[in-house]
Amino acid sequence: MGDDGKKRGFAKWNLTKGGGNLVILGIVSAVVALATTGVSLMIYHNSGDIYLDRSRPGFLPDEAELQGDEVEEDYDFGKIDKLNAETVEEYLKNLETEIKAIDEYETPFGSDALSDKTLGIPDSQ
Repeated sequence: MGDDGKKRGFAKWNLTKGGGNLVILGIVSAVVALATTGVSLMIYHNSGDIYLDRSRPGFLPDEAELQGDEVEEDYDFGKIDKLNAETVEEYLKNLETEIKAIDEYETPFGSDALSDKTLGIPDSQ
């Protein structure tokens, strides 16, 4: 019949027809997953959202996102600053301000400390 002993198709790997279809399904699904991931990353990069990742330190919000009554307090002490009495006094003064803000809450460590009202989030109604 012209069969020279060579196996063709899935028979050369000793797979059944169903097993061969499963291999094809796995390969096709991997290719589709890689293609869709590549397209989504390309869209993410081209839209510029990659540069506005809010989880990165140093991200500055847009001016529209800032609230007028928000006061930015910066207690950053440089790594190369020398520790002296003046620096310690400044730290204690800033710490006292934070302690007073916490003491203004009725129950600063209670379950309502993270409520919308305490956090200043307006009602969504």
